[in-house]
Amino acid sequence: MKILRQIGSLAFVVGIFTAVFAGIPWYITVADDPVIPWWLRIAVYALLGGTLIVLLSLSLEQKKYKLPTGTIDGTMSSSRIVLLNSLEVPGREISGVLGTVQGHTIYAIWLGKDLSALIRLVLGGELTEYTEMMGNARTLAINRMITQAEALGADAIINLRYTTTSIIGSAAELFAYGTAVKLKK
Repeated sequence: MKILRQIGSLAFVVGIFTAVFAGIPWYITVADDPVIPWWLRIAVYALLGGTLIVLLSLSLEQKKYKLPTGTIDGTMSSSRIVLLNSLEVPGREISGVLGTVQGHTIYAIWLGKDLSALIRLVLGGELTEYTEMMGNARTLAINRMITQAEALGADAIINLRYTTTSIIGSAAELFAYGTAVKLKK
């Protein structure tokens, strides 16, 4: 089912891009009724060409970027930082508070997955595309927060909290924060 859904969303995206990046230029070049002024033709080509360059550069950038792999809770497995949403570490004494640490990201999914989720809204069920998106955002935000805590020399992050905000359409902001602490040996 997932493969069929991906094929359908890919067909949708290819259809839109073909209509926009081939259909519109063909129409303004070939069609004589109504006559399109030369300056508007140049503007449309510039708009479409610029959009295509941005999309291609983003797709190349996206291929380079990979989420770090880690443990089940999404944190990097090589980290020695203990993460807790409590105010203390059970069985350990806090020797010093190093300050607030934070990790932040704004994450989005591609149009094809967004279309699948939109159809699922009509039919009902879990929006797995958005569940995956928020899981990836959480992993990224936590890893950024851990990196900040490691730079301070922290042993643990206590009082760990998350906030989320919808930015636009299928993009969400995820902010993870907590208190970096040093533990007695």
